[in-house]
Amino acid sequence: MSGYKISFGIGGPGGTAVAAQAAAPTIEFLCDPALAGTIPAPERAIRFAPDWFRRLNREMGMTYENGLPAMTAKACLPMTDAFSLGFVLPLPFDVLIAVPEDRVSIRMGWAEGVPFQPVEQHHPAQIGAPEPPFERTMPLKFINPWRIKVPDGYSVLFVQPLSRPDLPFTCFSGFVDCDRFDTTVNLPFAWTGPVGEHVLPAGTPIAQLIPIRRDTLIKNSAARASTAEELAAQAAARDRKYGEESTYMREWRVKK
Repeated sequence: MSGYKISFGIGGPGGTAVAAQAAAPTIEFLCDPALAGTIPAPERAIRFAPDWFRRLNREMGMTYENGLPAMTAKACLPMTDAFSLGFVLPLPFDVLIAVPEDRVSIRMGWAEGVPFQPVEQHHPAQIGAPEPPFERTMPLKFINPWRIKVPDGYSVLFVQPLSRPDLPFTCFSGFVDCDRFDTTVNLPFAWTGPVGEHVLPAGTPIAQLIPIRRDTLIKNSAARASTAEELAAQAAARDRKYGEESTYMREWRVKK
């Protein structure tokens, strides 16, 4: 697979910004030239924020005891930042999933003439099925047509799209050294939705990709009692969090 790529950089207009953009780390998604323009491309993850989140109002139409407006998850910037973290791989074609009562003899289908099979089965023994917690599970696998290239020193965390309980499947997570792995990464998953026939439309988010520079991983830890000063700072921050409006946005959040 070569000859086609989509590059996502960071930066903006202007001399300094243009130079910064040119030097910014870039993730590239490469597909077979025959697929270019015929399948949905990976995009920044925020573009796949779910409908349940988009339709929320920021305020609940009531107030807390302190008089501040009661807010919904729409006002939770950490949740928004998680939705915007990294990139999302979309399903390339419509896929029919027929799930029987036993949840194991799953059948799959797609339109005639698609250039590749978008979903395959794993052997149940690969996850230890039918032992707990996979007593009624047939492991499946999304076939990903995109090779992922990142700069030297970067790996990519593949996870279930974050905060997506509306999706009827759960992907298994993986951390892949995509700076060295020169082929595609497929995505094992388990069907967690109801029995019956279901159509996953092309463009459905199937995995969230988060590039991480390996030398930034924190491997050392310490668990200890807080000092008096740390407890005081924690209490002050808690009082501001629940006693002032938009404190996190104004004081603590760093724009991503």
